[in-house]
Amino acid sequence: MIQFKDILLQAKRLIVTTISRVKHIINVPKGHFAVYVGEDEKKTKRFVVPISYLNHPLFQALLHQAENEFGTDHSRKCLTIPCAEDVFIDVTSRLNR
Repeated sequence: MIQFKDILLQAKRLIVTTISRVKHIINVPKGHFAVYVGEDEKKTKRFVVPISYLNHPLFQALLHQAENEFGTDHSRKCLTIPCAEDVFIDVTSRLNR
């Protein structure tokens, strides 16, 4: 017999899962996109960057690195770049110049 406590726990899990799936699109200004950066999947940090970065060779190199590491399976629902955070910040700071 399912107890009310179990139903609440299942509902909470569903809400947390739903929020985590759409979190990458919340609070992203027009002309930008969210990207998660980190070598450890559990310790990634979210960055919001301009779409114009997609045309830059340095950023494209990071995307190719992500493709090589994660493949083209998009089940994660968010763009993740597997590099050190300081490397990502260095690359994006060069793009801002």
